[in-house]
Amino acid sequence: MAAVLTTVSVVVEDGNAFGGSACVFSGRIPDIDSTDEGDMAKVTGIGGVFLKCKGDSAALAAWYQQHLGMPLEDFGGAVLRWPDDKAEDGGLTVWALAAKDSQWFGPSDSSFMINYRVDDLDALLAQLRAAGVEAVGGPESHENGKFAWIMDPDGNKVELWQPMPWDDKNKGA
Repeated sequence: MAAVLTTVSVVVEDGNAFGGSACVFSGRIPDIDSTDEGDMAKVTGIGGVFLKCKGDSAALAAWYQQHLGMPLEDFGGAVLRWPDDKAEDGGLTVWALAAKDSQWFGPSDSSFMINYRVDDLDALLAQLRAAGVEAVGGPESHENGKFAWIMDPDGNKVELWQPMPWDDKNKGA
């Protein structure tokens, strides 16, 4: 099997934005050449995120467009393309599971939280404040970028992330 090493950085917090334990992985993992016989089929990425709305789906979509700049298409959803993301990490998507008693998604009672990559967290937070949308946590600086959390009108906690190349100097920046 041919292997190439890829640098990966993942931070998974089990707690809320104001404390709790954290699990951090940073390292190099092998990219396995899946053309070898006997390799299993596998997931290659996130193809979409679909939310069941508690109320008016068009109104919720309009909120995401107005406040987070979600580029809505005619079908009512958005198509986000990696080439449009100019972050230095080259684009990545983290998939993680939280423990059943985790408070990570609080104050929401939803069983999920979506992390949206943003190009300028400070500017976005200022825009949100001006529109009456307050952060429920952050901003915080971590090794892999800056984070803040808001609530959408359906009561879902939303994580906003401005990615940065992994560097301990980013903490507290």
